[in-house]
Amino acid sequence: MSSPTHPPGHIVTLASRREVAVRTLAFEVTRPHGFQFKAGQTADLTWIDPPETDGEGNTRTFSIASAPHEPHLLFATRLRDTAFKRVLEKTALGTALRMEGPFGGLTLHNNASRPAVLIAGGIGITPFRSIVRRAAHEKLPHKILLFYANTSPEKAAFLEEFTGIEKDNPNFTFIPTVDQPSPSWRGETGRISAEMLTIHLKAIASPEYYVAGPIYYVAGPPAMVAAARTALSNAGIDDDDVRSEEFAGY
Repeated sequence: MSSPTHPPGHIVTLASRREVAVRTLAFEVTRPHGFQFKAGQTADLTWIDPPETDGEGNTRTFSIASAPHEPHLLFATRLRDTAFKRVLEKTALGTALRMEGPFGGLTLHNNASRPAVLIAGGIGITPFRSIVRRAAHEKLPHKILLFYANTSPEKAAFLEEFTGIEKDNPNFTFIPTVDQPSPSWRGETGRISAEMLTIHLKAIASPEYYVAGPIYYVAGPPAMVAAARTALSNAGIDDDDVRSEEFAGY
């Protein structure tokens, strides 16, 4: 009799979880031995035998928010009223999931003479956390600007972490912006616009960087990605220099 076949992937277990912004949960899973990925890539996670399910199914695609050198795999998600998210909030640590991947190509370019301009909206910050942490750990020479848009400071995940990385990495500039600032807010306000992009690019880039220009990366909800691409077009950026990833139905 032939042996039963098993679906591809790795068995991982839920190792930790914590709230990192309003209705935003970060969670770690164990990293399989030998599992390799590039900063900015994604993985599929599937509950193996969940206590409940619904029409959206037991699988979700998440960007890996941890850097390749880190021992655990970190993910983060906005919480919605779905069976997958309810299980994620309540199930015991140590619960098993199946992980497949890595997937995707939203990864940092190799040519360090061209700056990287990262534009994130909401939970679209996750692949850029991986990229920024990798760049800091490996002391990459790339100039990196991270624009991070949220409705309010309370909804901005990893805000203090990026501020700390900016202090330690002279090649990294962090530009958070919110629509509804608190009285203590010191960042930008409003949506990411062509004017905002141009001002900050001129402030950090020496003239030689404009010979070829930056590579732009955009991640977030579909409407935000579309608006950011419009802002880049209005700023005269060629579509060939823009890479994007939409976070739909997260």
